[in-house]
Amino acid sequence: MTPGHLSVVPPFGPLHGIRVLDTGRFVAAPWAATHLGEFGAEIIHVESPPFHRPYADPTRTLPPLAPPGAAVESQVSESWVQYSRNKLSLGLDVKSPEGRQVFLDLARHVDIWIESSRPGTYDRLDLSDATVHAMNPRLTIVHVSGWGQTGDPERISQPSYDLVAQAYSGFLSLQGPPEPGAPVRAGTALNDSVTGLAAAGAALMGWISAQRTGQGQSIDVAQYEIFFTLLENLALDYFLRGVVRGRYGNAHQRLHPYDVHRAKDGWVVVAAPTPSAWLRLRERLGIAPGPWDDMAWRTAHREQVDPPIIEFCAARTLAELEAIGRETDSAITRVQTIEQIAQDPHYVAREMFVEWEDPVAGHVKGAGIAPKFSTTPGRVWRGAPWLGQDNAAILETLLGYSAERTAALEASGVVGSDPPPRNEDRS
Repeated sequence: MTPGHLSVVPPFGPLHGIRVLDTGRFVAAPWAATHLGEFGAEIIHVESPPFHRPYADPTRTLPPLAPPGAAVESQVSESWVQYSRNKLSLGLDVKSPEGRQVFLDLARHVDIWIESSRPGTYDRLDLSDATVHAMNPRLTIVHVSGWGQTGDPERISQPSYDLVAQAYSGFLSLQGPPEPGAPVRAGTALNDSVTGLAAAGAALMGWISAQRTGQGQSIDVAQYEIFFTLLENLALDYFLRGVVRGRYGNAHQRLHPYDVHRAKDGWVVVAAPTPSAWLRLRERLGIAPGPWDDMAWRTAHREQVDPPIIEFCAARTLAELEAIGRETDSAITRVQTIEQIAQDPHYVAREMFVEWEDPVAGHVKGAGIAPKFSTTPGRVWRGAPWLGQDNAAILETLLGYSAERTAALEASGVVGSDPPPRNEDRS
């Protein structure tokens, strides 16, 4: 076996042959790397000391932990299990001179580097973009941060999390009940996840450019900017008309019907915003023709149009309402919990649940792979690695280090690992 080939990673997916160095932490940047890894890219996740609990990457120990009921030292975060699968793990102290050299050796062998430190962190380690590009001119470097690498110095030096980006982007100002109710955050780390997808796309765009030009580049992904660009015509509406859009609860400012209503046995979404969809639904509702056939009138007179829809939904089950949606070609869909999703035949048919072996949590079942590729599909080929699980494979196979050099790096604390307890010790 020659240096540079990691046979532990099976060949699959549209990104087979692309190698990614991942030094991100806490959802957004690591998820970007995981997303690429689910479609065949080879992901090397580098983690700094301490090489034991509490880890430098808090995602490893974020509650809830798995497997349930096991001793703490034998558990791992469910978030880590879901969002770090298909990765290799290297425990490396980049702050040490020897660790810095290992990092530069790695940089020579990868196509993309994704990181999420505060701006200036790697500059202080003498690992600036210019330094790393000198080692690998074709490298695509993706910086993921809350505020971006440039701008207001006071702003870019601040910490940022998913909720912070939801607020600063303007997204949070649109979520929740009308004033005087409070804004309501998204129920998951939505900004982190969307930013991760954007960073993954940006990484591939940079890689494609490098293939064409032979020249790599740096990409600046700011979490708040990703959400801001997704807020439809919010900025246009303000600059053209001075409109400051507010919160409308589950209703939509410009579309109707487009809301959430209570059925006999749960909640249902009713969306019929096009003229033809509204006419079909109106007939089924038993509403006579009138001024409400105009969308602008309906949005301005919700108090007159909503009651018949509310009463119609409240008198029927979710199954009955969805059947009516199919009959009228209207978008009527139940609001599902994960318990319902787990039994949903459409989810099952599209293989949106997969099972795999995690080296710490054991046998698990979680979310599957999306999107679907016809000839080069993604897959889960391994669970989320324990810290340093692939030290030898990366250093000796990829970089060509001798076993003696690897052992010396481990003895000096430059390289480290934290294998889980053996099965017989897990009590």
